[in-house]
Amino acid sequence: MVDAKKKIVFELGGTYVQLKDNGAAVPVEAGPDFWARFAGQAELAEGHLVWSAAQVRDWANWERHPNGDALLYLLSGAVDIMVEVGDSERTISLRPNNACIVPRGVWHRVIVQKPANLLAITRSAGKEQRPVELKRQTEPKR
Repeated sequence: MVDAKKKIVFELGGTYVQLKDNGAAVPVEAGPDFWARFAGQAELAEGHLVWSAAQVRDWANWERHPNGDALLYLLSGAVDIMVEVGDSERTISLRPNNACIVPRGVWHRVIVQKPANLLAITRSAGKEQRPVELKRQTEPKR
């Protein structure tokens, strides 16, 4: 049965959808404070998040998802996904209808070649970020 109060149609760019482990799909309002709000809500840590957003400038941060792989699907435009592999970076070029899977724990970011719209599915819990300028810390050799 359809709940008349439940939002049925919404803009995915302004709303995340949490795919819960019990099979429910729950819209979660996005916004500039989403990740700060997200951190304090244990119920948002389960399942996966689906989002879509316009990509008009390069990401200012690297990010990684230590709790699961990330699926990135390009709807329109052109982007490069930069991933760190060992001590180097690898470029994965995406064009419309191309997708890539960024493995769990791999640092990645988006470089915009042509304004784009990107859809992503990631585990809800555990996103980490660091500024692009900050080089990753390497483990001291023993």
